[in-house]
Amino acid sequence: MLHLRLIVPADRTDEVVDLLERTVGTAHLAVLPGVARDPVGDVVLCDVAREAGDELIGRLRELGIDRTGSITVENVGLTLSAHADEAERQAPGEGADAVLWEELSEVTHEESTFSATYVAFLAVATMLAACGVMLDNAILIVGAMAVGPEFGPLAGISTALVQRAPRLVARSLWALIGGFVVAMVLTAGFAWLLDAFGLFDADMVTADRPNTGFIWHPDWMSFVVALLAGIAGTLSLTSAKSGALIGVAISVTTVPAAANAAVAFSYQDLDQTWGSSAQLLANLGGIVLAGTLTLLIQKALWNWQRRSAPAYDVRAGGGAG
Repeated sequence: MLHLRLIVPADRTDEVVDLLERTVGTAHLAVLPGVARDPVGDVVLCDVAREAGDELIGRLRELGIDRTGSITVENVGLTLSAHADEAERQAPGEGADAVLWEELSEVTHEESTFSATYVAFLAVATMLAACGVMLDNAILIVGAMAVGPEFGPLAGISTALVQRAPRLVARSLWALIGGFVVAMVLTAGFAWLLDAFGLFDADMVTADRPNTGFIWHPDWMSFVVALLAGIAGTLSLTSAKSGALIGVAISVTTVPAAANAAVAFSYQDLDQTWGSSAQLLANLGGIVLAGTLTLLIQKALWNWQRRSAPAYDVRAGGGAG
C-alpha cells in the first residue's frame, strides 16, 4: 500500500475527496479541514494500492494539486486492515508489477546529479578497482563494483528516454560521462602516486592476471551480461525491490574497466587502455539499452492491463475517462 498525504485548497477538497472515493484501490480516507498553514488548506489522507497509485497521482496532478497544494507519497511497510485488503483485491494487476512513474523519475533525477558525493563515491570505487586489477585480486574488484554509484545515471537515461525528457537525458549523461572522466583522471594520478611509493610498477600491468584479465578483453558475453544486469536493475527500481541492485552492481565491469583503462594509460599500455575502454562502453550501452526496453515493455503491459480493467470511477459505475 501507498500512503498519500495531500494539502488541498479548501475550495477543491470536495472534488479531490470525490476522486479518491471513486478510485478503486483506495482506503482509510480522512479529511482534516483547515489544518494546513503553508500552503493554506485542508489535509486529506488516504491509502491506495500500489497498482492503482500511478493513475491516481496522475489524476491529482491533472487537478493541479501539485501546484496549488502538495502531494506526498510514502510506502507503507505494514497495514493491518480489512479495508486495505479489500482495496488491494479490487485494484487491477499486482502491486509488484506496477510502475510509479513519478517516483521513478524523482529517484533517477536524484541519482543522476553530478555532485561532490557522487564523484567521490565513483572515484573511490575506481581507485579500489585499480588496486584490484594491479594485485589481481577479485575480492577488491567485487568490492569496487558494489561501491560504484553509476547505475543511477544509467537508469536516469533509460527513464528519460521512455518519458521523452531531453533535459533529464542531458543531466544523466553529464553525471555519467563527467563522473567517469573525473574518476579516471584521479585514478591515473593515484596510480602515479603509488608508483612513486613503490607500491605499483609497470610489471604489474603486463603480468598475467588470471582473475582480472577479462576486464580488458571485451566480448559478446560482456554485452549479454550487461543486458541482463540492466533488466534486473530496472525491475528492481520499478518494483521497489532495491536489494537486487547490489547484485546488478557486481555483475558488470563498468568501474573495473574504467580503473584498468586509467592505470594502463598511466603506464602507456595503449592495448589495455583501448580494450578496457571498449569493455566500459559495452557495459554502459548494454545497461541503457536493456533498461530502456524493459521500461517500454512495462509501460505497454501496464497500459494494456489498465485498459482491460480500469481503476478509475469503477465504484461509481463509470470508466477510466
